[in-house]
Amino acid sequence: MKIWEICFSPTGGTKKVGEILVSQMDGDKAFVDLTDSRKDFSEVEIRPEDVAVILAPSYGGRVPRPETERIKALKGNGARAVLVCVYGNRAYEDTLAELSDTAKEAGFRVRAAVAAIAEHSIIRQVAAGRPDEEDEKQLKEMGRRIWQKLAAKEEREPLLPGNRPYKKRGSGGMAPGADESCTCCGLCAAKCPVQAIDPQTLTADPAACISCMACVAVCPHGARKLKPEQTAALSQRLLALCSEPKENELWL
Repeated sequence: MKIWEICFSPTGGTKKVGEILVSQMDGDKAFVDLTDSRKDFSEVEIRPEDVAVILAPSYGGRVPRPETERIKALKGNGARAVLVCVYGNRAYEDTLAELSDTAKEAGFRVRAAVAAIAEHSIIRQVAAGRPDEEDEKQLKEMGRRIWQKLAAKEEREPLLPGNRPYKKRGSGGMAPGADESCTCCGLCAAKCPVQAIDPQTLTADPAACISCMACVAVCPHGARKLKPEQTAALSQRLLALCSEPKENELWL
């Protein structure tokens, strides 16, 4: 049996949650990086006896659009799936419902799910440092309980929260730009999950950008940023809404 960690994680928080959960599962490990815009995901074929841990960050209460397209390209072949929604302490709304529908369309059987907290990808002061030591303990216990269910071959599908139809996607439009410290190394363009950054000018197309902050996270010089007025407005709103720490959740 192989344990597949299938993950869209532009800034690393979602991947960190996945690593903690998967560490509690027995079997050879494989990683599928859904942020790689140049990979042909139709070549990824999971065997029926394998387990797929499919992770999605919540963007405005939805699964990122490119991730849904890439999951659907996978060949699930009836493998059991553990769904993981990671969010920045605001709300995950319809993310798990959409992730479940997408996984089933790709041929997976949903058998467990987790909603976990990670540091907000844009306003880093929100849920700063999470998953922290206490989160790690909780997530490891969740991973153990999930593995117990899978090892016992319990086939019950959990009832997950969320609405259908899903909430409307946000308009986005927050595309980071480069300041004078940019050295034109091109790493931001190479790592953009949706190829929204022109490799010659290193400017982002606001219509294509999904505001995932991958370019900000990978820049070795800290040269890519949102406009200060965008950050200030979002920070004020989120810090008011998200002051109370949320808890990790498990569905079996």
